Amino acid sequence: MLLFRRDMEPRCAYCAKGTVINDREVACARKGVVAGEYHCRRFQYDPFKRVPPRPLKLKTSQLKEEDFAI
Repeated sequence: MLLFRRDMEPRCAYCAKGTVINDREVACARKGVVAGEYHCRRFQYDPFKRVPPRPLKLKTSQLKEEDFAI
């Protein structure tokens, strides 16, 4: 699992200088209240603020006995 992808899009929602207010707004120490998708040149990635997407659940009802045969 990669927490530090290089192609990650910067967002104020997981910036070290921002604090999440609600689902769509972030209180930035430099810019004030901004949208969560916004970012400025002072962006500093904080991996503890980013919530990774939940893993997909295995749909066992669709599996058959033939799926496990060699």
